Amino acid sequence: MNIFLTLDYELFFAQDSGTVERSIIEPTNALLNVVDKFMIKLNFFVDSGYLEKLKMYKDEYPALQKDYDLITSQIYELDKSGHDIQLHIHPHWEDVVYDDEKWIMDTSRYRLHKFNPSEINDIVYRYKKALTDIVGEKVFAYRAGGWCIQPFGKLKDALKKHHIKLDSTLYADGYKNNSTHYFDFRGMPKSSFWNFEDDPMVIDENGFFTEVPIASMKISPLFYIKYALAKKLNPQLHKIYGDGKGVGREREDNIRMLTSFTPAVASLDGYRMSYLQKMLDLYHRDVTKEHFVVMGHPKAQNRYSIEALHKFLSDNHTKHNFTTYSQEFGSLL
Repeated sequence: MNIFLTLDYELFFAQDSGTVERSIIEPTNALLNVVDKFMIKLNFFVDSGYLEKLKMYKDEYPALQKDYDLITSQIYELDKSGHDIQLHIHPHWEDVVYDDEKWIMDTSRYRLHKFNPSEINDIVYRYKKALTDIVGEKVFAYRAGGWCIQPFGKLKDALKKHHIKLDSTLYADGYKNNSTHYFDFRGMPKSSFWNFEDDPMVIDENGFFTEVPIASMKISPLFYIKYALAKKLNPQLHKIYGDGKGVGREREDNIRMLTSFTPAVASLDGYRMSYLQKMLDLYHRDVTKEHFVVMGHPKAQNRYSIEALHKFLSDNHTKHNFTTYSQEFGSLL
């Protein structure tokens, strides 16, 4: 089975966005210390809107010049070392400002769909260019911020125009509809990849785009109870590297997770690593599955997840093919 270890490379999006060192640079290095032992390459979906904002303010604020240098240097070294650098768009950065000390977050336009077609085209162009200026013309894959890729018709022309040919956003039975997020992946095709044209939920063998969905399964409310207990018993083991604050879940989401089986992505983050092997075993037994996409975030790593990743790779690196989008789908370039 082809296993893609993917990371959304980004800050936090609450008012305390965290520092570059603690939320991105250091946890990324901790991940590299593990995967390098097994000569495995990672896939980074870089939040390029953040790069754009750093570039905008760096000449005015020395602290942001330092952050820009740290980020761009690490991305350059990741690419040089063979890791995959691809496009991740959180368009709310268009409305974020810096107030001499911190980023003032405005997530009212969290979805790319909040912008008009001309603005979407401009955002895709600029955000992709922020990456190609660092790594060259290698960027062809995309993950929508917050999984908000629907309705795809509003994004299609811009992605096609700027040669984004592969998407890795969907996951089976995923659904959210609130003030900032909307996506509905219920009834998603069961294949591990497919072509599409106007809708990533609909297979089109002649479609311009390729969908490679994130692996997922439904998990029991017991998982969240076990996590709360583990965190209480050993808080330092489960303390994340990132020093910012995440946007909290809405009350309805918490109730649903504690009262029913809910879909969850294959994840490298924190205690979610506890079910990764079980999910891989389920996919491996399914003859229709060829790819197993795992997602995570440097900011959400902790001692538990780093140790669990080492064990996961130790148990699986000779049984499966750990790979990148460029290695498996590079012909799309």
